[in-house]
Amino acid sequence: MSQLQIDQVLAQIRALSSQIEPQAAPSAPAAGSPSPFASLLRTSIDQVNEAQQHASDLATAFQRGAPGVDLPQVMIEMEKASVSFRALTEVRNRLVSAYQDIMNMQM
Repeated sequence: MSQLQIDQVLAQIRALSSQIEPQAAPSAPAAGSPSPFASLLRTSIDQVNEAQQHASDLATAFQRGAPGVDLPQVMIEMEKASVSFRALTEVRNRLVSAYQDIMNMQM
């Protein structure tokens, strides 16, 4: 992944995190209400899913010969979906690694 792509992903993460309301003091979330981190993660996963669905729909439309759907447009959307999925996978890997580090700490 190039530095430009990493910067773009970081900018998207910062934009999403700025949408979450800041809490005055950290407290345990109420039962049934998701934490800000969980809602941010869910939003990110949903956006990646939407990008993949959009790319798949464009590819299907191109294969059927729909007017107004060009190959470069399809390829760009497929690459965007691929990059966003790889970024999400990397975030997951980092979260799993952090969880494992915490679980291996000695008390």
